[in-house]
Amino acid sequence: MDPSSADRTSGQAGSGAPSASGAPSAPGALKERARTAIREGRDRIIRLADEVWRTPELGFKEVRTAETVARFLEDLGLHVETGLALTGVKAEAAGKVPFVPADATFSRPPQVAVLGELDAVICPGHPAADPRTGAAHACGHHAQLAVMAGVALGLVGSGVLDELSGSVLFMGVPAEEYVEFEYRLGLRREGKVEFIGGKPELIRLGEFDDVDMALLVHSGGFPGSRLSVGGTSNGFIGKSIRYVGREAHAGGAPWLGANALNSAMLAIAAINALRETWKDEDSIRVHPIITRGGDLVNIVPADVRLETYVRGRTMQAIQDAAVKVDRALEAGAHAIGTRVEIEDLPGFLPMLSDAALVRLYGRNLAAVVGRDQMAETGHMGGSTDMGDLSHIMPALHPYGAGVTGHPHGTDFEVVDPDRAYIAPAEAVALTVIDLLTGGAREADAIRRESTPLLTRAAYVELVRSLFKRTVYPEARG
Repeated sequence: MDPSSADRTSGQAGSGAPSASGAPSAPGALKERARTAIREGRDRIIRLADEVWRTPELGFKEVRTAETVARFLEDLGLHVETGLALTGVKAEAAGKVPFVPADATFSRPPQVAVLGELDAVICPGHPAADPRTGAAHACGHHAQLAVMAGVALGLVGSGVLDELSGSVLFMGVPAEEYVEFEYRLGLRREGKVEFIGGKPELIRLGEFDDVDMALLVHSGGFPGSRLSVGGTSNGFIGKSIRYVGREAHAGGAPWLGANALNSAMLAIAAINALRETWKDEDSIRVHPIITRGGDLVNIVPADVRLETYVRGRTMQAIQDAAVKVDRALEAGAHAIGTRVEIEDLPGFLPMLSDAALVRLYGRNLAAVVGRDQMAETGHMGGSTDMGDLSHIMPALHPYGAGVTGHPHGTDFEVVDPDRAYIAPAEAVALTVIDLLTGGAREADAIRRESTPLLTRAAYVELVRSLFKRTVYPEARG
C-alpha cells in the first residue's frame, strides 16, 4: 500500500463520527472509519489468511476452511449459514437507514455480495501443499477470503453499515477450481450436487436470488506488481474422456489387443494440429491431461482416461472449437479400433465486467494506492465461475497484487499482505459505501439500468443443456 496515498485520503475524510442529529455521516467520514477498522484489524486478517493457507482443501471438501471463515464472521456478531452447496458459508449484514425506491422497478433494498473462494488447486509440488491430497493455495484463494474478511471488518466491525441502506452478503463459495471430474460426477450421481462448480450450484439453489451485484478480488499475479480494476476472461466447457480398448499381453501377443493409450495420444496430437485453425481473437485454449494411462506395463492398456477444457472468449467460439476437439477424439478411436466415451460438462461462462462497478472500484482503488499502482487487466485466458454470476447480475472480478511466482505454480505465494489483502479490502469497502450510501442510490441505479444476459431460470436451463454424453463405437475392419 502507498502510505502517502492513504494519508492524503485520511486527511480529507474528517473524523468519521456520526452527526449529533443522528443522521448518517458523510460518505467521506464513513470511508475513513471503514479504512481505520481494516488497518486496525490487519493482524486478524493476516491470521485468517495464514490459517487458510496452512489447511488447503479441494472443492466441495473445504470443511476446515469453511469453519475458519464462519468463525471469523461469527466473531463480528453475524448470523452465519453453513453447508451451502455442501461447504459454502454466508452471512448477511443489513444497514439501518431506510431505503426509498426511485421507482416501482425494485421495492426491496439492494443487496451487494462480497465473495471469497474456499478451495485450493492441486499442486503437489508446492511447499505448502497438503501431503495427502496435493492441495495448495497456489491460486491465492486464501487472499480472496482475507479481502472478504477485511471488508466485513471495515463495514460491520466499524459500525459503518448501520449508516447505510440495503445489505451486504459475505459469502465463502466452494469449488471454483474445476478439478477432479470423476469425484464431482460421483457427487452428481449421488444427488449431492447437480452442477459441479460452486457458484453455478449456488445459483441453482437460489442462494443468489436476492443479490443485486457481486464483487470478488482475486489474488494478483497476472498484472504483475500492480492492482487491477477489472477485465474479461475466457469461459470453457469440460470434457471427461474414456478410451476403451482390448487387453492383451503386451509382450506375448500385443496384436490381440486394442491400445487405448495409443488412441489417446493420437487424439492429443490431432488436437495440437488443430491449433492453427483457431482465430487469435477467440482466445481458444485446449489443454488435455491423461489421468489414467493403463493398468500394468505388460498389459495392453484398455481403459485410458483424459480430462480437458475447451476455453474461449465467447460461448460460440467455445462450441465451435469443441466440435473440432470431438473430431480429434473420435479420430484417435477410429485409428486404433477402440471406443471413446466423451462426457461434456458445463464449465464456466466468459467473465464480463460491469462498467459502473469498474468505475466505482477504480476510483476507490486510486484513493487507496494511487493511480500509478493500478493496471488494466484486459482479457485473461483463464476462467472463473464469476463469469456465470456476471451473466445474471452486475459483477466485478479485479486482481490484487503482492504475490510472487506463477499462478497454479509451485512458486506462488503472498509476499506483501498489505497489497494482497489490506489494500483490496479497503477499496471494496469504500465501493460498497458508495453503493449503499445516500439511500443506496448508486446500487439502485446500477440494478435498474443493468440488463443481465440471462435470468436465473434461463441460466439453469443453459447449464443443464451442456451436460452431454457421446459414444463413438469401435471402428470396424
